[in-house]
Amino acid sequence: MRYFRFNTLILAASLAASSALAQTATPKPPAAPPAAAPVIPAVAQKPGRPVDALFDALKRERNPEKARGIASQIIADLNDSGSATVNLLMQWSATAIKEKRNAAALDFLDQVTVLDPAFAEGWNRRATLHYTMGDARKSMADIAEVLKREPRHFGALAGMAGILTEAGKDELALKAWQDYLAVYPADRDAQEVVTKLSEKLAGNRT
Repeated sequence: MRYFRFNTLILAASLAASSALAQTATPKPPAAPPAAAPVIPAVAQKPGRPVDALFDALKRERNPEKARGIASQIIADLNDSGSATVNLLMQWSATAIKEKRNAAALDFLDQVTVLDPAFAEGWNRRATLHYTMGDARKSMADIAEVLKREPRHFGALAGMAGILTEAGKDELALKAWQDYLAVYPADRDAQEVVTKLSEKLAGNRT
């Protein structure tokens, strides 16, 4: 299941990047945050869409190394909710996940999606957590929420493709990977996945 292994690496990398970015973007939280920390209403997200220019650059870039740099900038932008409260909850969730306190992490992420439902990365982080906890159905439901808010979210598209591949839904998985490459065309690993999956489907039809 090479396709699914590739997707798992993407999800893990995305989560690791989210954790690192959260630690630099927000104040250091208490060493042991409570399982249900009281929160205040989130402030409005930052105005404008500076990430649009980055997505446009990613779509045009054909050099894999340069594309990875652009993708990293996009991840950084998507991880900043514009709310100190939400960013702190995201940081707490990353810490809880690292410490394998999944129930606490899930509680923090539930609060994120309630406080700021427009924040796509909150749904994406929770989708990743649901997947690692073995609940593909809930993961897919959260991925759908991510893509409603940001259809170009290549991490969510990769997650969807991997889950569909694991479920044996190769045609739908191929469509998800094609959508991924429409956003991030320089990703050679994804190109290889699409080629092999296309060949597999073509062989099944003969």
